[in-house]
Amino acid sequence: MDEIIFVVEDAPDGGLAARAVGESIFTQAATMAELHEKVRDAVRCHFDDGTQPRLIRLHFVRDEVIAA
Repeated sequence: MDEIIFVVEDAPDGGLAARAVGESIFTQAATMAELHEKVRDAVRCHFDDGTQPRLIRLHFVRDEVIAA
């Protein structure tokens, strides 16, 4: 696997929540810098040595509600 994709959203209780697409990996963080660290750590823990993806892609999703 060359790449793993995480969908990143605002967490309901504040901060950010990231969920991997196609893998059972989930993590949360208060800041963007902390999220980067936690996502890298979660990927290292999930995959065996030599099977880790080379790239981690973060796809940010944000809901925005406006008046009609």
